[in-house]
Amino acid sequence: MLDDLDTRILNILQADARTPLAQLAEKVASSRSAVWRRIQKLEDDGVIKQHTVLLDPEKAGLGVMVIAQVKMLAHSRDSLPNFIEKVRNFKEVVECHTLMGDVDFFLKIRVRDVQAYEDFFWNSLSQIEGVREINSSIALTAWKDTTSLHV
Repeated sequence: MLDDLDTRILNILQADARTPLAQLAEKVASSRSAVWRRIQKLEDDGVIKQHTVLLDPEKAGLGVMVIAQVKMLAHSRDSLPNFIEKVRNFKEVVECHTLMGDVDFFLKIRVRDVQAYEDFFWNSLSQIEGVREINSSIALTAWKDTTSLHV
């Protein structure tokens, strides 16, 4: 369980992971050593998975986001792990989730343009053994796009 100090630290780090330790300690009204120990424990416990840089997809040349819903032919022991392994190796796929219900997988895909997605669709995604159907939607406007979790 996270306590109040943990959540305050995490909320600040989610807004700016480069916040200096002294400034972070001041903002949460604690000592630098106590905050450092908390951060180390949060990392050791896997609450903090990694420190990273967030890019603007358009400025990075990947302005088209496609949401693809994938249905598999069958749910065999081999087909699902094979699909997951293939998708993990596609640089275009930035998220892959298994779903319950009518659709088996939800993919978030980033490409430079519609032609790049068409190439990816025909030459990669649709070629995975066991894929029955792919429904794709192109995202227009992102009204909310965050990686921050409410803790």
